[in-house]
Amino acid sequence: MRIDKFAAEQTGISRSDAKELIKRRKITVNGASVTSADMHVDPEKDEIIISGKPILYRQYMYIMLNKPAGVVCATRDELSETVLELIPPELRRKGLFPAGRLDKDTEGFVFITDDGALAHKMLSPRSHVEKEYEVTLERPAEESYKELFASGMTIDGGEKCMPAQLFFTDDDHVVRLILHEGKFHQVKRMMEAAGNKVTFLRRTRIGGIELDPTLPLGGCREILHKEALKLYAK
Repeated sequence: MRIDKFAAEQTGISRSDAKELIKRRKITVNGASVTSADMHVDPEKDEIIISGKPILYRQYMYIMLNKPAGVVCATRDELSETVLELIPPELRRKGLFPAGRLDKDTEGFVFITDDGALAHKMLSPRSHVEKEYEVTLERPAEESYKELFASGMTIDGGEKCMPAQLFFTDDDHVVRLILHEGKFHQVKRMMEAAGNKVTFLRRTRIGGIELDPTLPLGGCREILHKEALKLYAK
């Protein structure tokens, strides 16, 4: 792989910026300064340092983000801050996108990657990847909700939902809800169909990966590939 291509892919800078770093002797391979942008490197064997930072080669990037309310799940937006803008420079690279969406006013776990195949599998309705939410309600939850949600309720517009699991908590205004699909505004619409209203919503788990409780709102951390495979676990 060409060194300018490697630098651009692994750091999120442009190829022209990578070439400028090479001109300024800011990139070294195995201890020697790179002098040519078309130099070929083996990312899995060579020690590559860019602007003083060793670069660990990753074919794909996997990121867990704790999305705050007010941020949109998009790669770009003219009116609102996007989840990609919350990614720190050391984790940025070209091609990142949010795999799945949360509403603008919803908080919690957003999975960001540049691995299209893994994201496609995760988002496929056939995968039935579980997503767990902490749901705060306007009125206390009723015992009848459990059976209603488990039966596969019908929401506005006549849409039929897959069976969902609802669990009560110590707070009668807060429930845990596990879905196996992702319809538009689904949690809010399901609660409205049950005669209640969502006042706060946070996603806490996708598949077998729980949101890291140490991550602050707006914070993120890298997920290794072997951990990302747990997205399909239940």
